[in-house]
Amino acid sequence: MLRRTSLKLLGGATLVGGLGATGRARAAAETIKIGTLAPKSSPWGKVFETWIKAVNEKSSGKLELQFFYNGQQGDEDAMVGKIKSGQLDGAVVTGVGLGKIYKPILALQMPGLFTSWSKLDKARDALRGDFEKGALDAGFFIAGWGDVGLVRIMSKGFAVKVPDDLKGKKPFFIRADSNTPALFSVIGGVSGVPLNVPEVLPNLNTGAVNVVVAPCLVAEQLQWAGKLDNLDDLVTGVAIGATVLSSKRANALPPDLKQILTDTAKVAASALTTKIRSEDDSAFGRLKSKMTVTTPSADDKGKWEAIFKQARQKLAQGTFSSELVTKLEGFAK
Repeated sequence: MLRRTSLKLLGGATLVGGLGATGRARAAAETIKIGTLAPKSSPWGKVFETWIKAVNEKSSGKLELQFFYNGQQGDEDAMVGKIKSGQLDGAVVTGVGLGKIYKPILALQMPGLFTSWSKLDKARDALRGDFEKGALDAGFFIAGWGDVGLVRIMSKGFAVKVPDDLKGKKPFFIRADSNTPALFSVIGGVSGVPLNVPEVLPNLNTGAVNVVVAPCLVAEQLQWAGKLDNLDDLVTGVAIGATVLSSKRANALPPDLKQILTDTAKVAASALTTKIRSEDDSAFGRLKSKMTVTTPSADDKGKWEAIFKQARQKLAQGTFSSELVTKLEGFAK
């Protein structure tokens, strides 16, 4: 008789499976290779390690998840390409990576669109079917949605109180991103620096970058925060993510193993949603105690809102459909 075991994931969800001595000793018949930019020691990595154990237990060792941390498989653009070519089976990506799979998903991260999780949830739930079908048509299965954090502006040696404070400065943006360059364009005079995530820290070290627009948790985990000394507490948007798998690879699994993979992926995603939102709030609190904090006045917020609106209008002229932008703005009210 198999011994029953239970494995609790962060966030309170529990996976139950059978694991006997033969299951522990048997080599995995199937291995799913997944890339991520997250460090193994990060909150994301801790959930992924628990997911690995859960899959092993529920499959009695027949299915194994192999994670490649710290961008070992390249940036998100590269990982998406490797999934398409069969070099990787999946990846945990942000909105930028999702946009490489099905561009409309990236619209959830438009500047100033969503400033709370509740508004994001409402919009994402409403459009989930369309987004998941678009990804599936591109050959990707979205195994679970997640979040990265609330986006704020951090800088070195100066405060960013209003949009004009970015003029002449050197903020980075992800090369594959469409949203941030649109924001910098409407502000004007911003020397945006296109980088991939692994390139950010070296550029902060040399001073080639002096502004980071990102969640506080990301800035902490990727060691960017130690290079910055100013924090604007205005939320400029949300950073989302998801675990994506090659639909071809998932469908090639035996039905029982595919079911285990998809079921546990949903539990891991739920755990991540709870964990990351809490961890990002905590990171914001920690950075506030270490940095000079700027709180925009009502007039300052009005200036940002005007710029955000112009950026979204610019994005609606071809990057995304005007219908999608209008619909998402409706959810943001």
